Amino acid sequence: MLNLDRLRTLHAISAYGSVTAAADVLHLTTSAVSQQVAKLEREVGQPLLDKRGRGVVLTDFALRMVDHAAEILAVVERAEADLQARRGSVEGRLTIGAFATAARGLVPPAFVALRAEHPRLRLELVEMEPDESVPLVVRGDLDLVVALDWSNAPLAVPSGLVPTPLLHDPAMLAVPADHRLAANEFVDVATLRAEAWITWQRGSICRDWLAHTLRTHGGDLDVTHAAREHETQLALVAAGLGIAIIPTLGLGPVPDGVRMLPLRPAFGREVHILTRGNVQSRPAIRATVAALHTAAAQHARTTARAAPHTR
Repeated sequence: MLNLDRLRTLHAISAYGSVTAAADVLHLTTSAVSQQVAKLEREVGQPLLDKRGRGVVLTDFALRMVDHAAEILAVVERAEADLQARRGSVEGRLTIGAFATAARGLVPPAFVALRAEHPRLRLELVEMEPDESVPLVVRGDLDLVVALDWSNAPLAVPSGLVPTPLLHDPAMLAVPADHRLAANEFVDVATLRAEAWITWQRGSICRDWLAHTLRTHGGDLDVTHAAREHETQLALVAAGLGIAIIPTLGLGPVPDGVRMLPLRPAFGREVHILTRGNVQSRPAIRATVAALHTAAAQHARTTARAAPHTR
């Protein structure tokens, strides 16, 4: 009979690309990983790794084994989730990935509520963009991800993940108070083609979305300053150094000298929770999803009350 731990080891080598990386993920020594593979090779009577320079590659037989291992590990994960659901106890460890503004605006109140209601649940937050976090939840390194896409640029959800809508996050235009558009009631995106922009860092989903949107309306993205945090972007706008698009989830106090204006057409981000279908029944997953929904609803109410004061 095939040993589950050895199959998991082989699967990790395939997923992470090397014996060393697999050892780090599995919290084993490289020697222990090599021993597991050697024992599995004796069990199946076939070589599983070929040496290539200083590294290794999986043999064709090993690749077939990895496919079987993925199916077996998925069944085990579903079984564990089912047993936890039958016990009904919200406990254990949960690791969550979230993009920056969700990590700041949604996760803290959700974690506070979970800690009060479920003291045996241990939560860990990892701040990262969706292009980093989504592959990690697919592989099982993260239990749950808070991800985003824009209303005109939807996120591709890999097979095996289940998206749950969490929040619509409308975006507004931030301009200096003396800008030519500052007195407008709204701003047509087509009028922004020649503007100097303060935006996100190169390669981020939000910056790529903005460049795509401006191209759609006949313009190009002329970036004068790039900053990860929305507070920094707004400070640069207040200094008269450019304009920025700011989602409301990232909108803190608006500094003096900045005017927030609605856009036409309206744009916004769609915020989702992504989980593996195999673990949806886990009580810890269900409790965390519910807490995030409560935090999102509270954010939406707060945003609605504050909306008249942002213009």
